[in-house]
Amino acid sequence: MKGYRRRPNKGMPFRGSPGPGKVSGAGAIIRTLLWLVAIACVVGGALVYSVARRGLSAHDEPSWPERTLAGAMRRLAVPRALRTQQNPLEPTEAVLEEALAHYADDCAVCHANDGSGNTAMGRGLYPRVPDMRAAATQSLSDGELFSIIEHGIRLTGMPAWGTGTPESERQSWSLVHFIRRLPTLSPGDLTRLEELSPRTPAELREREAIRRFLEGDPGDSPAVPPSQRQED
Repeated sequence: MKGYRRRPNKGMPFRGSPGPGKVSGAGAIIRTLLWLVAIACVVGGALVYSVARRGLSAHDEPSWPERTLAGAMRRLAVPRALRTQQNPLEPTEAVLEEALAHYADDCAVCHANDGSGNTAMGRGLYPRVPDMRAAATQSLSDGELFSIIEHGIRLTGMPAWGTGTPESERQSWSLVHFIRRLPTLSPGDLTRLEELSPRTPAELREREAIRRFLEGDPGDSPAVPPSQRQED
């Protein structure tokens, strides 16, 4: 019988042993699975240890396992088809001006006008808001930046701004152009961002008081800190 051989001193045949190729292939799969399980256990154990030792406060800096996991999640958040996609918009003055206004209105509260992330919101998020002027952000492809803006990143402070419409995608691509400009923003750009940034009620009252004072109404003059007062 083909594929069988007889047992010694027995009448019934039994199937032959699998070839060496099948054994080595199965062994490689098992070893890969074992490595993946071991890595998952190490990372999971490190996370559990970090949480048990430091608690869940957002004041602490993220640990190495958390930074590694966040970086992996960011990579996984970008669909493969988008990673190599180039920005389809031309960086015209109109596109850049619209992106600047959009950034001032929706992004600067966390990322700061200059992209440094040095804001009360940015410093309080976990993980911290990145400095988008640095290489870690600037080295990302256009498609990666677009995907992060449009779809967000789970378990971080980055929301999904996209609505699935062509207009939303156009706005996200325009913001990609603006992010590329962050390392070289001019003083005029920063002034324009400051003018367009949302104001708190207290800031609006102060600006109105300053306006009235400049128009000659001293009753509404803003308070001057003692350190700035001039002695008679």
